[in-house]
Order: sequence, then C-alpha cells, then structure tokens
Amino acid sequence: MSDTDLRNPAETAVEQCLNLGAEESCAVVTDDKREAVGEALYEVASEVTDDATLLRYPPGDQHGEEPPAPVAAAMREADVFLAPTTKSLSHTRAREDACEAGARGATLPGITEEAFSTGLDADYESIAAECEAMLEQVADAEAVRVTTERGTDITFSPGDREWLSDTGMVRDPGDFSNLPAGEVFVSPESADGTYVVDGTMMPHGLLDDGETLAFEVEDGYVTSISDDDVRGQVEAAADEVGDAAEGTSASSDAPRRNAAYNLAELGIGTNVAVTELVGSVLLDEKAGGTVHVALGDDAGIGGDTDAPIHLDGIIRDPTVYADGEEVALPGGV
Repeated sequence: MSDTDLRNPAETAVEQCLNLGAEESCAVVTDDKREAVGEALYEVASEVTDDATLLRYPPGDQHGEEPPAPVAAAMREADVFLAPTTKSLSHTRAREDACEAGARGATLPGITEEAFSTGLDADYESIAAECEAMLEQVADAEAVRVTTERGTDITFSPGDREWLSDTGMVRDPGDFSNLPAGEVFVSPESADGTYVVDGTMMPHGLLDDGETLAFEVEDGYVTSISDDDVRGQVEAAADEVGDAAEGTSASSDAPRRNAAYNLAELGIGTNVAVTELVGSVLLDEKAGGTVHVALGDDAGIGGDTDAPIHLDGIIRDPTVYADGEEVALPGGV
C-alpha cells in the first residue's frame, strides 16, 4: 500500500478525530510491525505541530500488556497521543494514567494498513450520530438480550454501569477512543447464557464460513470455551492472575472463576462504513449490524476487573432486545 493510501486516513485521525492544535504536543506510539501506520500519523501530526514525537518499541506478547516505561511517560506527558500497535494498549494502566493526566488519545490495536484505510475512510460526525441513536435505545435497559440463528442466546444485566460511546471524536482533555471507531458498549454487572462467535476472534482472525466458537456464561463468568486455542490463552491469563474465586478450586477441571474469565463487555457496532469483516478485531467489532462480546479485563471500560487479557469475539447477524423491545441496528455485514 502506498504512502498516499495512508495519507487520507491519517489526516482523518489527526485532524478530524483528535483535532490536534498547532500549540499542542503529540506522541505517536508504535511498534516494529505497525511502523507504516505510525509514520503516516507522525507525518501528518508534524505538519500540524512542531511538538510531535514518534516512539517505536518491540511488539508486546499479548493485549493489555503494559508498554515500556518511556512510552508510558510520553503518553502521559503529551496533549494528544496515538497508539497504532500490534497488541492493544487500550486496557493498560499506561493509557488510563495518560487520560487521567489530561491527555486525549486513541489506540489502534492490531491495526493493518487495510483496516486503517477502510475504517478511517468515514465521516466521524455521522458515526457519532449513529452512536447517539443507539444509546437512546439501550442506555436505560435493565436487561439486554442477544440472539442469533447460530446459537447465541445470552442476557446481560448492566446494573448501575454506564453505557459508553466510542465515536472517534476525541476533543476534550482525558477523552479516549479506539480508531477506527464506532460502537456503544457496556461492562455488565452480570450475564447468563451462550454466545457463539462466527465473525472474528484472535488468535484465529476471521473465521471460515460455518466455523463457530461457543462460550457458556454463568453469573458473569465464562464457564466453558469450545475452542482449544482460545481456551489456552485464557488459561494462561488465569494462571497469571492466580486468584480463583471463592468456592472454586484452582485445581478444578472447570474453568476458574477468576478475573481472566470475567464477562467483560457487550458492544454494538455503529460504523456503517465497514461493510464486510476483514479479520481485524479492531475494525470488525465496529461494523454496523454486529455485536461483540469480550472476556477478561474491564477496568478501563467501566468495570472493576483487572486482568491481563481482553478477548473480543464478533457475532454476525444478531437480534438485540432491550427490556424485550427489539433494537434497530445500523447497517449490516
């Protein structure tokens, strides 16, 4: 992909989404595998402000892993930060500390050049309007149920937790968004049922037609995972946490009810510019007409669980009900 192909989405990110000012500082944080996107963002940012910095470090091992201390410091000290990285910095203390210090920023976890061009070739004012329309339908619901023909039937109880909106419009101190953006989401207090991923989920990427990954959920914890690879990732994170919940033995054959198995998120995609799934979780979870469910860490999205993992799975063609009323979903892939 040519530099020209990356120029327009970089301008959208820096100028429309982050609204970088000439008197502001900007830190672009990237790694060895996402250097092309990082360079494109830095080039545009450096044309807006004389105080732009590009930092590169080796890719992390897993999503949610803390970046090196100099990277965290640069994010915290900047007015604006952009983080196109292989592994997500969204659910890290470094990102949270930066926003608490007044920096506004966007993470682009797992971004590819294709996803960058597709997901940011959009009018983010329109995406913000789609998010607002979705919030009006779900924000006050006591129960949100999601079903699909492939076996998903799960009910989420948001409780007192607030639905959040990822519009991509990052304008005020402390604001944060993923880019590409376009979703509303909540970290539910509890959930029960089954969700069946038939879209995109790491480590597999875009699933083949007819391929599915099934997850059983009870009282807000995932209790069964059908896929060996995904289960292995979660088990490794559970071992790192090492705090089996009360009443659950760490040596039990059943999945341990610890932070790694927490049902972390229900998200609804609102980016109607994304018309097909491409295998990038970052992009695909924003697609209008999809739902995504995540397990693991939710401390950065309104929950209280701190875990070294956050795994999203995208679900195609869902039907969503808010307190029994069907929700009108935007777009559709």
